[in-house]
Amino acid sequence: MRILLLVHAFNSLSQRLYVELARDGHELSVELDIHDRVTAEAVDLFAPDVILAPFLKRAIPASVWGRCPCFIVHPGPPGDRGPSALDWAILRGVGTWGVTVLQAVADWDAGPVWASASFPMRAARKSSLYHHEVTDAAVGAVREALARVAAGLDPWPVAAWGGRDGRRYGWQPLMRQAQRAIDWNRDDTASVVRKIHAADGLPGVEDALFDRRFRLFDAQAEDRLTGPPGTLIARRHGAVCRATRDGAVWIGQLQPVDGSQRSFKRPAALALGSLADALPSFGDEPADAGGDIGDGEIRYQELGAVGYLHFDFYNGALSTAQCERLRAAFAKARGRPTRVIVLMGGPDFWCNGMHLHCIEAADSPADASWTNINVIDDLARDLLTTDTHLTVAALRGSAAAGGVFLALAADLVLARSAIVLNPHYRNMGNLYGSEYWTYLLPRRVGVERAQEIMDCRLPLGAPEARTLGLIDDCAGPDLATFHALVETQAARLATGFPALLAQKHARRGRDERLQPLNDYRQRELERMRMNFYGFDPSYHIARHRFVHRTPHAWTPLHLASHRRRKAREPAPA
Repeated sequence: MRILLLVHAFNSLSQRLYVELARDGHELSVELDIHDRVTAEAVDLFAPDVILAPFLKRAIPASVWGRCPCFIVHPGPPGDRGPSALDWAILRGVGTWGVTVLQAVADWDAGPVWASASFPMRAARKSSLYHHEVTDAAVGAVREALARVAAGLDPWPVAAWGGRDGRRYGWQPLMRQAQRAIDWNRDDTASVVRKIHAADGLPGVEDALFDRRFRLFDAQAEDRLTGPPGTLIARRHGAVCRATRDGAVWIGQLQPVDGSQRSFKRPAALALGSLADALPSFGDEPADAGGDIGDGEIRYQELGAVGYLHFDFYNGALSTAQCERLRAAFAKARGRPTRVIVLMGGPDFWCNGMHLHCIEAADSPADASWTNINVIDDLARDLLTTDTHLTVAALRGSAAAGGVFLALAADLVLARSAIVLNPHYRNMGNLYGSEYWTYLLPRRVGVERAQEIMDCRLPLGAPEARTLGLIDDCAGPDLATFHALVETQAARLATGFPALLAQKHARRGRDERLQPLNDYRQRELERMRMNFYGFDPSYHIARHRFVHRTPHAWTPLHLASHRRRKAREPAPA
């Protein structure tokens, strides 16, 4: 079919659907929901069989859904309606939730149902549930809906559906801050975590700290520290710890609520500035590698001859400080008597490269960008020059930009089949990129295909990345199947370690003689310096818009194939 994806932004769910439906053989184009007139023009240009709306913040106009079937992907079971579906489900602690594909009509989320899928809820951030359970369910439900259309079947009226427990769902209003509010004297730790989880990603839970208003994100329970309810009692790297009536919670991210140009999300300690300096430090010294250790974001464990290094950074962003800690942890792992080191990343994201929010918060974003990219390059060099171990990048979660190329610095790259890769930089204001990509990418796919990948600017699924040679293998989509692949491959490397390590040394020596690693780095950084300090401000503008979530003014041509065709047409005489 010809399917037009109509979206507020090309987010993780939209990208996953784009990858999966393209794999199914559908012809796809994307239009950002900017204005009703622009949407109507996109329909005229592309003439879709179906419009698919996986992420919208406005209703589709009748002038569009009246002429073409419009499928809304709603993150709730059939009959559930409203803009805060997942928020309410998390806050209420429901055991089972779902996704519904319904047809757009005049009333919000009230159209007939084409397909649905359910899933068990887990205790997790809303953003994590969205990346995994909601997205997986949406892929299955959209496929079922399209199959029903192709078979000439009709949808079901929403009134025919009820909840699994027999209850009927209905309209749920937008959840307001008053309904998210935390009472630090009465709410227990589990309630506080659940409230912040239900608001994670957007909009956060508004609260007061040091007589200032912030929105809270990224909560984790703490069972070792206590204090007067509501008080800040410790800090750990970028997070701060706040006492509850029966324990405490770590709050990883804060967003100032002051209407200024600096009102964006960032690590909590960075947002508080000097106010956080007086808090006692907790767990800042990383434990020695050798067993199950961790500092909140970085964790290491050993199973026989294999060491597993986990680094779960919020939204996959890698700040200068986080990268330095990860380098130190990797150095300790290299000092262990193991044969293989597996870099696991986090469950939601493996890595997405530079931490743009920390950069935006710096006095000099150009200087902060330069420092950040250099320390990530240092980490990539550490991986590339490791001569004591074989290394594996195990991508459980998605990766983008520098995170993709950091993974390619490992000897073996494995990915869960459901993840999405964005192996390019140009969407961030024509950023050139570093992390030795000019060495790593052609080494895997060849010079011509490397340039094609960098110019494409579209997401890749793991199976497509394997076909291109970008990664070595993939399995899944479930984590258990993927972990089995990782363990099998790590064991294979450990068994053949002497010969494989000798081959690695020989190849690195040959490559170094042809062109030293430092040459690739210096040439990349020359281009990056122009991005950061040159006359073209595109990177700084793109970063600012990304961090502040500025609405799009147009759909980029790499997404809108229907507009690319129009752009190629000759002007009328």
